[in-house]
Amino acid sequence: MKTNAQNHSYNQKASSSPFLQYGIPLGRSALRALDKRGIYCQTSISKEHQHLAKRYVLRGVESGGAVSDMGRYCAYLDGDGAPIQWLQPIDSITGNGRHAVVVAPELVRIDMFRIGRTYELAITRHLLESEQGHAKPRMTSTLLFRGRDGTISFDLWAPESRSIRGTITPSFYSEAGELRDIPHSFEAAVKNVTAALNCLACKHVHVAVARSTPSNLLASA
Repeated sequence: MKTNAQNHSYNQKASSSPFLQYGIPLGRSALRALDKRGIYCQTSISKEHQHLAKRYVLRGVESGGAVSDMGRYCAYLDGDGAPIQWLQPIDSITGNGRHAVVVAPELVRIDMFRIGRTYELAITRHLLESEQGHAKPRMTSTLLFRGRDGTISFDLWAPESRSIRGTITPSFYSEAGELRDIPHSFEAAVKNVTAALNCLACKHVHVAVARSTPSNLLASA
């Protein structure tokens, strides 16, 4: 499974790169296939202004799901790799769509795509940086990990595999055939997103967590 992304390395900053801003680039045939199967995954991150707090934050939407032969899912962590409290959950009738909205000054996005037993993974960090002479900060993005053609040797979506979902990740290799380790601080979340890629007609959140208090999360984040 190939995409047109060109970057294999870690920690490469390119705030203007569409790949870093919008997630794993997929060809038209893959996008049409996701649409045909009713899988909606919103990978874009937007910059929003909090009028009461008088600051800017980043907004992401945990979304996606799976059918037996394909899946895509996008989720977010904070800068330390911990799950983020959602601003609000989103319920849907059909599944495989939007699940929760998160906002924070900094986001780590985990974007995964599956065809059959083959997986693509991109982990990117996004934060706001002030610019001299500009009232609005700019969003900068950094690639933390890029895994291509990862594999799990069995159908994780099958009913008999249900008990191990959330405990494993695909195996990714370098071009020289060496196993590439997923950064430890993101490993638990990648396991959960792998499970989401095999959650048929997904209707629930896999990574974001419920708000612990009824207070205004936007103002206290």
